[in-house]
Amino acid sequence: MKAKDLRGLSKEELLEKSESLKKQLMELQFKRKVGVEKPHMFKQIKKDIARIFTILGEK
Repeated sequence: MKAKDLRGLSKEELLEKSESLKKQLMELQFKRKVGVEKPHMFKQIKKDIARIFTILGEK
């Protein structure tokens, strides 16, 4: 997810996006116990959440 794309969204949309990413991260953490097929997704989702909160801080 690019910061350019996120800057075009409203605050409400950004908050919804962050909540959905947090849910995805939680699901991945549950799957970690069994064995995750895509372990790189943890880092990617965490970075996306951080980008969203950075942009929210700018607004």
